[in-house]
Amino acid sequence: MLYYILYPLKDYFFFFNIFKYITLRSIAAGVTAFIISLILGPWLIKKLALLKVGENIRSKEVSTSLHDLQNHKKGTPTMGGILIFIATIGSTLLWANLFNRFIILAILSCVWLGVLGFLDDYTKLTKKRSRGLGARQKLIFQFIFGLIVGTVLFLDPFFTTKLDIPFLKNLIIDLGIFYILFVAFVITATSNAVNLTDGLDGLAIGCVIMAGLAFTVLSYVSGNINFSHYLLIPYIPGAGELTVFCASIVGAALGFLWFNAYPATIFMGDVGSLMLGGALGTVAVCIKKELLLGIVGGIFVIEAVSVILQVGSFKLRKKRIFRIAPLHHHFQMLGWQEPKVIVRFWIIASILAMLTLVTLKLR
Repeated sequence: MLYYILYPLKDYFFFFNIFKYITLRSIAAGVTAFIISLILGPWLIKKLALLKVGENIRSKEVSTSLHDLQNHKKGTPTMGGILIFIATIGSTLLWANLFNRFIILAILSCVWLGVLGFLDDYTKLTKKRSRGLGARQKLIFQFIFGLIVGTVLFLDPFFTTKLDIPFLKNLIIDLGIFYILFVAFVITATSNAVNLTDGLDGLAIGCVIMAGLAFTVLSYVSGNINFSHYLLIPYIPGAGELTVFCASIVGAALGFLWFNAYPATIFMGDVGSLMLGGALGTVAVCIKKELLLGIVGGIFVIEAVSVILQVGSFKLRKKRIFRIAPLHHHFQMLGWQEPKVIVRFWIIASILAMLTLVTLKLR
């Protein structure tokens, strides 16, 4: 909104011409989202506490050792993803070009998956069902959204169904109409992977910040014809505007981390994790960096794979690979203190984010 108010003033004052630059608006968006989070955070924490919207630590479905480690968190306000949602969407509405097709898809991803996560959290709290909505229900709604995004992009005459392969500039894989299913898989997988990572104070949101920073850079160069040609990556007209959206995510996430850092005074809940994962997946497909998502979101991938391997191994062999899954709890069972697990995962996430940016030149 501020974009539409301030930029037209260039006709009267040349100074306002600066608001056409994506870099300036992205910085403004990140700062705005951070401030919104800091201001609304204390109020939301008190409100959720009054409403008794607190974390429920499962006792029947986890090991006694893990329950003992996590039990002190019982009653901590959850559904803090509402704060991330407000800060991200609010900042994007203020600083982005709202007629940009990619911005519309990004906002829609936050709304669709944020509502899904809210219903999941609400079910846990009101129906006393520790797992919330059924896994099949969530997967269906996530996949439907992915199909919508995939169809919109497939029908876009300026978009391509070819995959951009990291490290290789001459290998081309055109999925054709199957690209729609591929997009649905990417968004669904990413949304769930972030959700699985959200198990320790600040763990998931810290990794989201690293991935968000990387995607901020990737969005900018993908939407800039000079940089994209120099780096030999697909140029996507209009994708640069997603830089503003990604910066909003980073700012909102940093503000949320202020309260979610160990020991957390609020948890994001599914309303935050499903939304953030889906938003990152949506950005990845919009800027044609679907495969790079596996690198920049390496922590999320590892966490998801650890659950898949654990479940598969137990069903097939009646044996567990890890002491408990997801992986972060396995390290807790090995005796690592929670802050150590969190920070070491952050370190890995930051290295993966840097490696992702390096792939732009290693082609």
